[in-house]
Amino acid sequence: MVAMEEFKHFVIVKFKEGVVVEDLTKGMEKLVSEIDLVKSFEWGQDIESLDVLRQGFTHAFLMTFNKKEDFAAFQSHPNHVEFSEKFSAAIENIVLLDFPSTLVKPVKAAEE
Repeated sequence: MVAMEEFKHFVIVKFKEGVVVEDLTKGMEKLVSEIDLVKSFEWGQDIESLDVLRQGFTHAFLMTFNKKEDFAAFQSHPNHVEFSEKFSAAIENIVLLDFPSTLVKPVKAAEE
């Protein structure tokens, strides 16, 4: 295992009925592009899991920060606070996990 100092913010959500999810994902993409504290951001919509296993959750969002302190600063950033109000209003259910990561298998460089 490779020790890493990165810190992850993992969000799994079930949106309320009628929510225009695309507006929220575009808003989140804009948010993270404006805040340099966010090292990387990725998201996706579940397309494979059985409904019984998914429990209604449909989307996952993962942000990576260089360190826990960057995540703390991100949480209190005015743009994040403002966006969180809009995002929270659209959520029926949510799971949040915030954790230091341990890299077990690093990405291999592309072979030429």
